[in-house]
Amino acid sequence: MKLKALCTLLAFSTLAISSVEARDTRTMYSIQEALSKPAAKEKLLPNVPLYFGNQPTPRVLKRLGEYMSNKKTNAFNKSDKEACQWVILSALISLQQRAIQEGGNAVVNIKSYYKKNEISSTTEFECGAGALIAGVTLKGTVVKLAR
Repeated sequence: MKLKALCTLLAFSTLAISSVEARDTRTMYSIQEALSKPAAKEKLLPNVPLYFGNQPTPRVLKRLGEYMSNKKTNAFNKSDKEACQWVILSALISLQQRAIQEGGNAVVNIKSYYKKNEISSTTEFECGAGALIAGVTLKGTVVKLAR
């Protein structure tokens, strides 16, 4: 009898864990709100500007390639919004580092590319959040801008 109860408990536990892990809520969040957080102001490089969607930029002298940044973060015990604001920061830092590595000084035409769903916006980014993990994928073009 104890074995039957243990097997039943194990089966229900597995189903509960599967349903928690399976959540992938896609939501759009404000780019400006994420960039106004103290962590963003502290960690993003001011000398490598980021331009979202079709934002106007100074004259592009050279295009150095399009790159992707796919980042995940621990979402446990955080709101979806909080986790998504943190993970976009990681993705943007990665794009800035790539710009420096490639000899660029900016990243332009940054778009959300979560699960290959491309969204170009000057005001919002897409984030997928579950019970344990939140993720953002961005694509952007590394360029050398006239200053």
